[in-house]
Amino acid sequence: MQDITLLDGGLGQEIIRRSHADKAHPLWSVKTMFDEPDVIKQVHKDFIAAGAKVLSVNNYTATPTRMLRNDMADKFEQAHETAIQLLKSAISESDKSADEVTIAGCLPPLAASYVADAALDYQPSYDEYCRLIEVQKDHVDVILVETMSNSQETFAAVDALTSFGEKTYISLTLSDDLTNCLRSGEALEAVIERLSEKNIDAVMINCSFPEAISKALPILAQSGLRFGAYANGFTSISALQPGGTVDGLQARTDLPPETYASHALSWIAAGATIIGGCCEITPSHIAYLALAMHNHGYRPSQL
Repeated sequence: MQDITLLDGGLGQEIIRRSHADKAHPLWSVKTMFDEPDVIKQVHKDFIAAGAKVLSVNNYTATPTRMLRNDMADKFEQAHETAIQLLKSAISESDKSADEVTIAGCLPPLAASYVADAALDYQPSYDEYCRLIEVQKDHVDVILVETMSNSQETFAAVDALTSFGEKTYISLTLSDDLTNCLRSGEALEAVIERLSEKNIDAVMINCSFPEAISKALPILAQSGLRFGAYANGFTSISALQPGGTVDGLQARTDLPPETYASHALSWIAAGATIIGGCCEITPSHIAYLALAMHNHGYRPSQL
């Protein structure tokens, strides 16, 4: 059997779906974590039970910029400590041992997802990523760079990880118009070429339509880098603006677990060795994907 890394799914959206709050907070999953920590732990446990081998810490929105904007800057370290502890507790309460799963920290977009114009300049991005690495590195197995919409923020994250001697797993988010461009408008091919020069450990596409990923995957395959993909299940992300909430985003109705697994298996056939799900991809999706992988001769594995 071929080993294929299997990530978890859309942690933040799953947390919001289960929260008892009437309205999502701009720091959605982090705010829920403080108010309803058992919700976060149960979501982790459900992804573990589904067969995910890489579990993400619930700290995507806990950046200095976002927490300052929402009057929670004094809870920066507490947010990361709590997120890490909840995941470790979920693992200890599951039927898996700590060495059977990979704990993944996160370097996300610092100010807003999808909106490249909201990104900080290179140096403040680099400095903020260093803060994020410092608070996570001793408590996680790997740190994933996720949902990068522009090259400036991408390379600030790469350089920050390199300065700490950390591995570089970099994931970009694409425009959903099938143009093979980042959401900034930059050509994916040009950004991948620069990442290849950095000798990163892997490049991925995440939080984009599965159709956009399928269209772009040959560019990743031609790079010579290890590559992967994990799509979202949104109908559109255009309603989400900096400082806004996820309440205005809608899930697709044409992406059940069977359909999502079909997309993911096609990515593996194209050479992808890291697979998972992003926003709106549920534990049910991951469970079906894990079974489908096994039936096709692939063994879900850690990173």
